[in-house]
Amino acid sequence: MSNGRAMSAEANEAPEASTFLKDFLALIKIGIVNSNLITVFTGLWLAFQFSDRHFLSELNILVYTIVGSALIIAGSAAMNNYIDTDIDPLMESKKARPTVTGRFKPSAVLALAVSFIVIGEIFLFSASVSAGVLGIAGVLAYVVLYSMWSKRRHVSNTIVGSISGAIPPLIGWAAVEPSLGAGAWALFLIMFIWQPPHFYALAMKRTEEYRAANIPMLPVVKGFHRTKKSMLAWVVMLFPLPFLLMELGTGFIILATLLNIGWLVLAIRGFKVTDDLKWAKTMFIYSLNYMTILFVSMIIFAVFV
Repeated sequence: MSNGRAMSAEANEAPEASTFLKDFLALIKIGIVNSNLITVFTGLWLAFQFSDRHFLSELNILVYTIVGSALIIAGSAAMNNYIDTDIDPLMESKKARPTVTGRFKPSAVLALAVSFIVIGEIFLFSASVSAGVLGIAGVLAYVVLYSMWSKRRHVSNTIVGSISGAIPPLIGWAAVEPSLGAGAWALFLIMFIWQPPHFYALAMKRTEEYRAANIPMLPVVKGFHRTKKSMLAWVVMLFPLPFLLMELGTGFIILATLLNIGWLVLAIRGFKVTDDLKWAKTMFIYSLNYMTILFVSMIIFAVFV
């Protein structure tokens, strides 16, 4: 698309290219793509390690899975932007999206989203049938169950959305071991339970935006105190999950438990703070670090089991 602007003034070429790239990355939600690829790779890596297979001898599976997952996640994110074109202008944090500014036309966004999803599925089915099927399940869960159905209707929309966010590690695992072991479902549960406190923290920060867009997020419908109680409950549910991955060793169990304790302390502290939004920001940042450290540590500890 950038080549179509090649006849513009030379002085304007660099800024235009930079702006296009920024808009494109915003359209596919590159942050979400990257964070989900960490969990995809973790599932794939653990499946290789636990089945005593070496990824270097099966690099094709690695490439098919990573590329395919990146494409379906990016395509689903673009589809979400397409679906939310009517409400995004009402939210201050989303007014810069290219679907709102008009930089990307809706028809182009839809075509890109569908193309990415179809091509991504071809890659995933090349890895394994199970990976391809799970990829379809993830797309449907995010686009249909969350974006089109629950987001605008139900306060439980965050929990529904957590289904799609928990599928990426299953895709990675299924590419290597299509039958899915207990470890794969442990990763699914960790991701599923991690997401509500993570997104509730973000929702608290953007409560007025969601209220303006008439989106029934928990802080909007039930208030901050009720949201804090729910966040605490979800964090508590994380505690037993590391023990489902005993194969990773005692070191991993200790690290994961320490991370859980830290998040629990922070969640409890929320009931005493005077600045709810500042606390919500801290919870959000902790949740991002939690997920990154936990999944990267799984990759590292799996090498030594």
